[in-house]
Amino acid sequence: MKRSGWLGIYAVAYLVFLYAPVVLLPLFAFNDATIIAFPLSGFTTEWFAQLATIEALHDSVINSLYIAVSTAILATCFGVFAARASSRYDFPAKRGIMGFIMIPLVLPEIIIAVALLVVLLQLGIALSAWTVILGHVLLCTPFSIAILNSAFLAMDRSLEEAAYDLGETRWSAFRLITLPLVMPGIVSSLLISFTISLDEFIIAFFLTGNEPTLPVYLWSQLRFPQKIPVVMALGTILLAASLILLTTAEYFRRRGVARTGAKDTGGFL
Repeated sequence: MKRSGWLGIYAVAYLVFLYAPVVLLPLFAFNDATIIAFPLSGFTTEWFAQLATIEALHDSVINSLYIAVSTAILATCFGVFAARASSRYDFPAKRGIMGFIMIPLVLPEIIIAVALLVVLLQLGIALSAWTVILGHVLLCTPFSIAILNSAFLAMDRSLEEAAYDLGETRWSAFRLITLPLVMPGIVSSLLISFTISLDEFIIAFFLTGNEPTLPVYLWSQLRFPQKIPVVMALGTILLAASLILLTTAEYFRRRGVARTGAKDTGGFL
């Protein structure tokens, strides 16, 4: 068999191994048996209906949404500042500073979580939703910078220079010219940061107080076998929501690329 044939088999096997659990998740969520095993016994939506009766679940969802929205806004704001500075200005140690900011992309999350936990405890800061937001902003900001840096680099600088020549200040030129052009990147950054924060577990597990996030709540329910079908149902909803958000983020990213006329180097999907 040719080398390309073996590579094709490997690629298919890898994709099956990677996505088979994702396919099985909704399959068992609609199964009316409490045991997660084949053969399937029947179709039911009972587990989805039970989600509406669990108050602790509702509290964790509200907490996760609050953290995810706050994280998305803060990470995107920091991303705009950093991407703007990186793409438009030269300053001492620019590469080193930007590389340091992007370190969370390559560091294991558990290292970040433990380090933040030690620092917060040493400072005497109580664990709460805001400590989780702090950790999530640290994790999401590099993703925001990567998205927005491409948006700023793809924009024609002559548009800003023309605005200056016509009497606009730097702030008004940014508000009236730059911001609308990079808005698809900003929307994409918001959606990606929201999705990452909503699904993130390790940092939330270490830094949450007495108000757990949704992933932490799901992990706590895995100790009870009778709760597994309900967890599967909730996981199916989260999977669908994540796919919708990622698809929307990719749409806005491609829209931004088309608006600026830049070369598309690939995206999320």
